[in-house]
Amino acid sequence: MGELTDKIKGNVNEMVGKAKEALGDHNRDADMKAEGQAQQVEGKGQQLKGSVKGALGDNI
Repeated sequence: MGELTDKIKGNVNEMVGKAKEALGDHNRDADMKAEGQAQQVEGKGQQLKGSVKGALGDNI
């Protein structure tokens, strides 16, 4: 995957994670809230991966 693809997937995971966290908070569902937080972390990791690829080139 290329830099842009990783960054887009990361952004999507962060947005979905934020929505799950808010929904879990609203419904007092600790599992959903934790799942949303984990998905946000995954999204940040994907964005970082995309940034590294951008800095070093896509062929890493």
